[in-house]
Amino acid sequence: MQKWQGKEILVTGGANGIGKAIATAFLEQGAKVWIIDKKEEAGKALVTRLTEKGFHARFINVDVSKKEEIYHLFDKLKQENVVLDSLINNAGISSFIPLDELTMDHWEEVIHTNLTSVMLFSKLGSKLMHKGSSIINIASTRASMSEPGSEAYAASKGGIIALTHALASSLTGLGIQVNTISPGWIQTENYQELREKDHSQHWSNRVGTPDDIARACLFLADSENDFINGENITIDGGMTRKMIYNH
Repeated sequence: MQKWQGKEILVTGGANGIGKAIATAFLEQGAKVWIIDKKEEAGKALVTRLTEKGFHARFINVDVSKKEEIYHLFDKLKQENVVLDSLINNAGISSFIPLDELTMDHWEEVIHTNLTSVMLFSKLGSKLMHKGSSIINIASTRASMSEPGSEAYAASKGGIIALTHALASSLTGLGIQVNTISPGWIQTENYQELREKDHSQHWSNRVGTPDDIARACLFLADSENDFINGENITIDGGMTRKMIYNH
């Protein structure tokens, strides 16, 4: 019997990239997966392909930056008596703008999409969970390292890490574990076009793939691993620990 047979998983930003890999990994283990994304065409096309393969996937079009759409989603899930075994908060936008050009509209768009959505999905999702359920948030190594123009993105990802241990504390009475994964360089397309010097920047001697993150989600979502709680796990091939000298 497959590990996740009959379990209900919700993945935000699940239509492409890392989210797609996460959703597929759980489906391959027998789970029923709710794929949430604002990219309706991509989401519907993905679910069509997955259901043709016999997987139990459903797509719901939601813009996670809009709280009204999130509330509507959870009303729908509650009406369908959904009990979530794991919630993966993966949705996010990566948009860098020079500080002098950073507007409040852009700041709020990034913060609402990347950070506020994690809080709201966790708050509402926890009401549909049981003891042994899990929440996994996808942050970034950019929470602890930056380049110019990354203020909004870095703040949102750093906020996710802090929010994670706060949620773990608040939800301990319900037996829900909460952890964060911080991916480094994860190439979501055209992997074969990467250069040798791209791979050699990593102690693992390769750039990461979405499957690297998906496997970690399977591990953290397993209730047998509930002693990992409130943590941030960096998955970057050693890149952010590597000292760089200019010789």
